[in-house]
Amino acid sequence: MKAVHQAKYRKLGLKISYYRKLKGMTQEQLAERLDKNLAFIGAVEASNIDRTVSLDTLFDIADILEVPAYKFLDFDED
Repeated sequence: MKAVHQAKYRKLGLKISYYRKLKGMTQEQLAERLDKNLAFIGAVEASNIDRTVSLDTLFDIADILEVPAYKFLDFDED
């Protein structure tokens, strides 16, 4: 991950966490639906851990949470 994008990945993780909680889903449930381990979701959502997410995974998360994918990347609405 490029250092210049570090803050964006952290915001992305916080948005994933926000929409997951809004949907009433646990990290474990999201991980299971994504076919990822719980540690992956925890790392993505943690603001103190730098973890990248592929577009395929982001699109899968968007589908599962029923949120348009662009919402995760709209950092102006913060």
